[in-house]
Amino acid sequence: MRMTSYAAGVLTLALAGMLAASAVGDARAQSQSQQQTPQSGQTLKSQVTVVNVFATVRDRHHAIISDLNEKDFKILEDGQEQKVAFFSKERNLPITMGILIDTSGSMDRILNAEQETASRFLQRVMRKNDEAMVISFDLDVNLLADFTADTSILERAIRRTVINAPAAGIGGTVGTIPQQGGGTNLYDAVYLAAHDQLATEAGRKAIILLSDCEDTGSRLRIQEAIEAAQRADTVIHVLLLRDFMATSGVGPPVASKMASETGGRVIDVHNEKTLEKAFDEIAEELSSQYVLGYYPTNEKRDGTFRKIQVEIVSHSDAKVTARKGYYAPRK
Repeated sequence: MRMTSYAAGVLTLALAGMLAASAVGDARAQSQSQQQTPQSGQTLKSQVTVVNVFATVRDRHHAIISDLNEKDFKILEDGQEQKVAFFSKERNLPITMGILIDTSGSMDRILNAEQETASRFLQRVMRKNDEAMVISFDLDVNLLADFTADTSILERAIRRTVINAPAAGIGGTVGTIPQQGGGTNLYDAVYLAAHDQLATEAGRKAIILLSDCEDTGSRLRIQEAIEAAQRADTVIHVLLLRDFMATSGVGPPVASKMASETGGRVIDVHNEKTLEKAFDEIAEELSSQYVLGYYPTNEKRDGTFRKIQVEIVSHSDAKVTARKGYYAPRK
């Protein structure tokens, strides 16, 4: 589906799609609620939202550390240490993914490789109860496949991506955020994926972004895209596609900012071989996470941004990848 009106930045979903998504979302939300229930010895605090943090830990050689326990972690919110209420080494919690593919002119040399590798990635990483969607972006933003667990649907959507093609030519639905004369609408695509699609999903959520991260046409700014991802509790992993065409050099800082502020990673991709390796690293990342939950000591429901810091107290050289904060609920 194509995003047609920018008013409130909301996708116009077909009624059938809304009902299906709602049913799936309710079921996944119920499942997630059950998974997040503290152990019987813990007291459930009323009126306080549980904050979940998904963390990946690597050593100085970049290898994933998978044998940590709750006592190895320390969590701070705005500098104040928080008590970990529950902890798990999560390998089976469902994940909802958005695959965002840059189809602007600068991607012409790599598009076929993107299609092949993205398809293999989904086949490898998706398991029962996982879902994904496919969005392409260039002069506008196209939703080519809504959330589904059917990898064949997702693969067909990926293979429909075309460089700078009108929606009618690739099976997208008509419309977009109003165009401004052309460009690469990266920030608009991330915002719409997070705000309009992922925000209502439960559980682990991630955006896998394939792009050189040079935005030349969005109406929105980078911080608005990042905030949408933060509010949706969505991690952005960037496969930074470089050296296929001359670039202005703004891509790497943009990629780093999006990933670091949402708890994701940036992986440089210089050719087809490194593209496949990058997908493998993301797949490993998604299957090797710890889940930590806490009730914030700051119980104010003021909608402010709270900074999160996760530390490993048992490994001085360990590096944690986790989101940097969240927005508190409002009354």
